[in-house]
Amino acid sequence: MESGRGDCGSLERAVEREWLVTNGIGGFASGTISDMNTRRYHGLLMAALSPPVGRTLLVAKVDATVRYGGATYQLSCNEFSDGTITAHGYLHLESFFLDGAVPVWHYALADALIEKRVLMEPGQNTTHLHFRVLRASATLELELTPLCTYRDYHSHTHGGWDMNISQISNGFEVQAFHGARPYRVICDRAAFTSDPAWYWNFKHRMEAARGLDDNEDLFRPGRFTLTLDEGQAATLAMSAEAGAPESFAAVSARIDESGQALLAVLPSDAPRWIRQLALATGQFIVDRYRDGHPVGKTVIAGYPWFGDWGRDTMIALPGLTLALRRFDVAASILRTFAAHASDGMLPNRFPDNDEKPEYNTVDATLWYFHAVDQYTRRSGDLTLAKELYPALGDIVAWHRKGTRYGIKVDAQDGLLSAGEDGAQLTWMDAKIGDWVVTPRIGKPVEVNALWYNALIVMADLSKQLGKQKAAEEYRTAATQVRSSFQRFWNEAQSYLYDVIDGPEGEPDPDGRKRDRCLRPNQIFAVALPNSPLRAAQQKAVVDVCARELLTSHGLRSLARDQNGYVPCYQGNPLQRDAAYHQGTVWAWLIGSFVDAHYRVYRDADKARSFLEPLGLHLGEACLGNISEIFDAEPPFAPRGCFAQAWSVSEVLRAWLDLHDGAPHRFVTDTV
Repeated sequence: MESGRGDCGSLERAVEREWLVTNGIGGFASGTISDMNTRRYHGLLMAALSPPVGRTLLVAKVDATVRYGGATYQLSCNEFSDGTITAHGYLHLESFFLDGAVPVWHYALADALIEKRVLMEPGQNTTHLHFRVLRASATLELELTPLCTYRDYHSHTHGGWDMNISQISNGFEVQAFHGARPYRVICDRAAFTSDPAWYWNFKHRMEAARGLDDNEDLFRPGRFTLTLDEGQAATLAMSAEAGAPESFAAVSARIDESGQALLAVLPSDAPRWIRQLALATGQFIVDRYRDGHPVGKTVIAGYPWFGDWGRDTMIALPGLTLALRRFDVAASILRTFAAHASDGMLPNRFPDNDEKPEYNTVDATLWYFHAVDQYTRRSGDLTLAKELYPALGDIVAWHRKGTRYGIKVDAQDGLLSAGEDGAQLTWMDAKIGDWVVTPRIGKPVEVNALWYNALIVMADLSKQLGKQKAAEEYRTAATQVRSSFQRFWNEAQSYLYDVIDGPEGEPDPDGRKRDRCLRPNQIFAVALPNSPLRAAQQKAVVDVCARELLTSHGLRSLARDQNGYVPCYQGNPLQRDAAYHQGTVWAWLIGSFVDAHYRVYRDADKARSFLEPLGLHLGEACLGNISEIFDAEPPFAPRGCFAQAWSVSEVLRAWLDLHDGAPHRFVTDTV
């Protein structure tokens, strides 16, 4: 998690290494270690104005210039649409590292050494940019130039409009337009000089690579100037909150205390990269607000562009919370989503514009049963499960009688069917216009593995709550599903069909279709606590996934010899979405692969070794985090979100479970 001159002094390397800080309500700050913004999502104050959504970029960056010993040093770096790159401040960057989860830059200027840190106040849309003179033989002058805007984080600013700037004590306030949230930029050690101007045509090279518009204009309200001697420090605070910002020291202490609490539960022999992942978990857990007040916890699926998604939340919950003994946070998340259950379904996602939740998912609700079960087993607390039991029973009832999108139990075999034209219901959910890339209509294999697991969870929970009749009914239903699950077995190729009884695939003797695409979805039939497969089938599934899908950074979403395989996730939105689940490697799948491998081979050291390469990845893209996806072929370049909740959580959880002997994962192989 530390970069020296070799990485810092090379622009091509420095722009590939990103950093992230968050505020626990959906807001964040991010950028590259070079100080060049390469994404529309980079910025120092990305405020969540309707937490955890309504994310709005307010301060894109602050260009810093130091005058020392008769020389001028620019610490910033900017790229413009004509190809010009200015300042090249990264050439002065001696090192970059993470102090816990806080990004730290050290700039060497002759005999002076300047430290820069960025952090956000927990629970506040406030960012602190902190400079300290670690070494100097004379006084230096620091000039700070904020570059401001006011825009949705998915868009770009194009200038020429009037931003209302008011000079206030120690800085300025921005009222971007009528009805906009005012925000302030202040520095109590500095003098502010008003000098308004638009800066034109910044280029975001990552947006160009993604086939999107890449041009932005930013507004300069003026400049801050101050002098510092060795040992002195100054903080520029940017805030969309009404109250005065906390001091940098106080915020830093709070962040350090939170980090130490996360690390305290780790085993003493946890390697550094596991400790870093534990710190990263705190970036994804946020408060969900209603009427201006927090009403529960939820999970940001990924930075920089995802909000809170139901599926991602339930999959990530064990690693983000339970593995670190944050049982109160887990309970809050589970209650938050239970409150939004509708017709037996949990929300797929909460839109950024704070509209009503979307329910286009078949598996998020089934992962909820797994999350509740893991909470109960790991915490030893039955109280929450008892509270949620009626809602869980209602979900099962809705699935039996049928709910949205054709989700309904087939009474003949007990399996769960789902899907209709134009809807993407499983985690393989890419959709381009009206084209669903992987529709998977019918009975998807992982959905029915989850359905089986949910029924066993309900049977066990009913028994614990003294509801013997219900327990017997759930177990009878699970027995039917376990028997019918054998229809997924592809005897000729010794792995599981991806979907059965849908419109695609080869017909069975009864004329029903079976999709034999070799995908990783079958691994869940081995990895979930309650497996519907025989031991020999479990081994065959693990072996085929290891042989055809396993990479250093996760599992391919489609085997290389299959029709439609795409080796690289690149290009415009159409090209990228077409590749999203057609070979692209997904890091989160490694957790279930490791679980399944351990279940079959019972070798914890070997299973844990599959996680080690992702420890190296923590120093490659967003430092201290794990990317969402990777190319399907070497060198497996990171793609998608640079920090993904279920990637971080599943790697962390799997490592900790294997360290502890995996006591919470594997319950029984029989009904």
